[in-house]
Amino acid sequence: MSARHRLSGRFRVHVPPGEAFELFTPRGEERWAPGWRPRFPADDGTGPGTVFETVHDGETTTWVVVECEPGHRVSYARVTPGHRAGTVTVLLTADGPEHSLVEVTYDLTALTEEAARTLDEFAADYPAFLRGWEKAIRSA
Repeated sequence: MSARHRLSGRFRVHVPPGEAFELFTPRGEERWAPGWRPRFPADDGTGPGTVFETVHDGETTTWVVVECEPGHRVSYARVTPGHRAGTVTVLLTADGPEHSLVEVTYDLTALTEEAARTLDEFAADYPAFLRGWEKAIRSA
């Protein structure tokens, strides 16, 4: 059992990075991620310092945009109180004129022993998790 996992993987999308970037913004993920409904207590944007919350499986997660280079990279800090905390970074690079390579990195730390078990399961399933993203984006 590990309290921290740094997970990274890649997949390809059939749009250039400038367009693909929007898919990984808080509002853009609504287009393809089932159940993704960010709630913004203030600004509804992607600039550093933007805060929003999501609810998934009964857990509320607070997200903060920590870095944003439109068309290239976005990084979020995320905390699910009593469960896990860490960062999620999406890096986009051109893969030909009409495609993008998407690299997604989760760096998460479990905050309890139970959360460590859940995080271990997430880590073991990470490649399938990203394949799910790729399929959902393709279908959107």
